[in-house]
Amino acid sequence: MIGISKLYCGTIEASDVLRYGRRSKDLPSHLLQFSEDKKPVVVWNCTRRCNLKCVHCYSKSDSDDASRELTTDEGKRLIDSLASFGVPVILFSGGEPLLRSDLCELLAHATEKSIRTVVSTNGTLITPQHAQAFKKAGISYVGVSLDGTQTVNDRFRGVAGAFEKAMVGIENCRAEGIKVGLRFTITKHNHAEVPEVFRILREQKIPRVCFYHLVYSGRGSQMVGEDLDRQQTRSVVDRIINETALLHRNGYPAEVLTVDNHADGVYLYLRLLREDPERAAKVLQLLEYNGGNASGHGIGCVSWDGSVHPDQFWRHLVLGNVRERGFADIWTDRDNELLMKIKNKKSHVTGRCARCRWLGICGGNFRVRAEAVTGDLWAPDPACYLSDEEIGL
Repeated sequence: MIGISKLYCGTIEASDVLRYGRRSKDLPSHLLQFSEDKKPVVVWNCTRRCNLKCVHCYSKSDSDDASRELTTDEGKRLIDSLASFGVPVILFSGGEPLLRSDLCELLAHATEKSIRTVVSTNGTLITPQHAQAFKKAGISYVGVSLDGTQTVNDRFRGVAGAFEKAMVGIENCRAEGIKVGLRFTITKHNHAEVPEVFRILREQKIPRVCFYHLVYSGRGSQMVGEDLDRQQTRSVVDRIINETALLHRNGYPAEVLTVDNHADGVYLYLRLLREDPERAAKVLQLLEYNGGNASGHGIGCVSWDGSVHPDQFWRHLVLGNVRERGFADIWTDRDNELLMKIKNKKSHVTGRCARCRWLGICGGNFRVRAEAVTGDLWAPDPACYLSDEEIGL
């Protein structure tokens, strides 16, 4: 996760992080990515059921029944175990989490345990009553997936009217004073929509947007050919940076992030090195604190059936199941050789990743993409768009 607004527009400084001591338990939410102990943010895919049919869904969600889902009591025990382990954030995802009738009960239980609680949703099912229940539960944030304007978004979502319903859901959250943001996955078929997403951000006064690079997982594994090439990716990242800077210059300091490609941090730093070397030096320190890809140590995932994964995209790799062992025992199991390697992936990557001068701030990028394309977990991430010259080869 690369905070474009934080790094390029200077909304935080390294001193902001150091003031809190860089410990997860002491850092405010917007600085958690710079913690030194990296207690994991946990994505809980609390259901596989979904009312949409998104072409790039990493969890292959559908209208499957709920028979394998953790029950309400099991969910609460999971939340208790995450709280005891010191997990700072739980992101309730799916499928579509609003299809769980006990969602708000689980959200309230998480906030009662002093865990920052976030909902990732397609937004189409958020009624005024849901928004009121979210408010009562004390959640921190709702992220709504929107992959472009109406025609483009509805094509991605596989259901006509998804865009309009999502916008109503966003408005229902805003009416209750709940912080809400957009989530946009970049592909060849919608990258031209990036300016439109910024327009929606401005016009609707939405305070946050995350631009996700495509990860080849779930139904997304069939979309390798739909990903941007290197030059297209560079152009899109530049457009995101430029649009973010324009927002801030015009007095609307929205939070803008890119997610799932840590080459973005290097690319932004190299751009700043040309434009503002003094700011670039500060950004480099923050990127070093961030440490790049956090799969297996700074982020983890629990599936609807209790399976634990190194991240939400790595669904074919199961580390254990919370129905059988506690999350902390699974997450810290030194006898799990592959998990230990993932936690220290910088020592195991090969090829240009191993020789890259920026390995320390990229962390080897996404192993899931490398494995999906090459069959080799430790091969270079094919979505890295930096030139050999830029990475010091």
